[in-house]
Amino acid sequence: MPSVLIVDDEPNLRRMVGALLGAEGYEVREAPDGLQGLAVARELDPDVVLLDLMMPGQLDGIATLERLRADGPDRPVVMMSGRAGLTDAVRAARLGAVNFLEKPLAPETVLVAVQGAVELRQARRETHQLRADAGLAAGLVGESAAMRRVREEIARVAPTDARVLITGESGTGKELAAAAIHGAGPRRTKTLVRVNCAAIPRDLVESEMFGHEKGSFTGATDRRIGKFELAHGGTLFLDEVGDLGLEAQAKLLRAIEAREVERVGGTRPVPVDVRIIAATNKDLAGAVSEGTFREDLFFRLNVIPLAMPPLRERRDDVPALVRHHAERYRQRTGRPALRLSGEAMAALAAHAWPGNVRELANIVERLAIVYGGDEIGGADVASVLSGSGRPRPAVPGGGHVTTVADELPIEPLSDALDAYERQLITRALSAAGGNVAEAARRLRTDRPNLYRRMRRLGLYANGDE
Repeated sequence: MPSVLIVDDEPNLRRMVGALLGAEGYEVREAPDGLQGLAVARELDPDVVLLDLMMPGQLDGIATLERLRADGPDRPVVMMSGRAGLTDAVRAARLGAVNFLEKPLAPETVLVAVQGAVELRQARRETHQLRADAGLAAGLVGESAAMRRVREEIARVAPTDARVLITGESGTGKELAAAAIHGAGPRRTKTLVRVNCAAIPRDLVESEMFGHEKGSFTGATDRRIGKFELAHGGTLFLDEVGDLGLEAQAKLLRAIEAREVERVGGTRPVPVDVRIIAATNKDLAGAVSEGTFREDLFFRLNVIPLAMPPLRERRDDVPALVRHHAERYRQRTGRPALRLSGEAMAALAAHAWPGNVRELANIVERLAIVYGGDEIGGADVASVLSGSGRPRPAVPGGGHVTTVADELPIEPLSDALDAYERQLITRALSAAGGNVAEAARRLRTDRPNLYRRMRRLGLYANGDE
């Protein structure tokens, strides 16, 4: 549930706006002045702050805005005022306010501003998650010749504003390369917004990319800010761009060429300034020949091509990748570090890795869960790679050794199912950076159902506690 903090010295305004937002499902807190607003913000960490410009007391709106931005630079702040001039608005924008609302406030305007700010914060969180996923501190992992070439190409292209097309098999780290390009470029202080083109229903691509106005189609109950607008000033990462249909390709091409978008149901174009990075595991040149991908869009996206090597072509990097993902798992869970024998590491290096680095990360986590605390040998790795889990020790004449686990009572089915469901949801939330909607997509369910299951299991997403 997104949270909003209203900081205003007018009790009636706080009450009315709070009731409006509460009815829309927001968690609302309020404060009558800047000092109390700062205290509540530090306690609650709201997703959005609605802040009055003209407030009595030790801190006016501008001073409060400066403190809020210092405490949480990624937290969107929307200013409100009935007596502000252009100078005030410009100053607030320079200090990081994402919107400026004039009093008396119109309910629709408030809802649109808050929704846009919530989506902006989520995009910023995803940016941080992408940067974190790019590495603990060292970025893309590996010192093989192939990875040195990738890093050199990223270093050359990152300082420019050129469009980049990243190609490679699934699981090779295309998303991490995009994060590295953004993080080393001039737009690194702005937002990196990811669009999974393969996950958007064909009839919703335009709404997702460019946004829509309220009532523009069935189900459009609110105005929505599209990904292009959310990425304004930053970078838009079009993942799996080869999965877009021809109609969506045409609209994407127009947005790139015109540098403006028009929301579905809108009446005026919205200028956008974004850097485009696209990625695909498809052969786009072949798709152009087959007529399933527009040639002009291909040329627009493929200004700088960057090919990510499969893991089988960089086997020298396997030990470093194993250590990297083992450390990430240890930091995330607090469980003991993995201990692998030389035979175990050799077995991992010899594996074909059809799923590339993503498969390796999953195998490392499986090893940590199944054999955590023990030294892992080559037979253990072979067992996990085959999907059989921890093997039972053999005994002469067949059968198996009775272990302590065999003598333990079987736990109730409901408890076992709850534990498994809790593990699945926790892993999905972790992979989605705390974004419940994205976690629901990964689990192939809807958000309300996932929220119900989380509440039943006592689970919370970031900011929901």
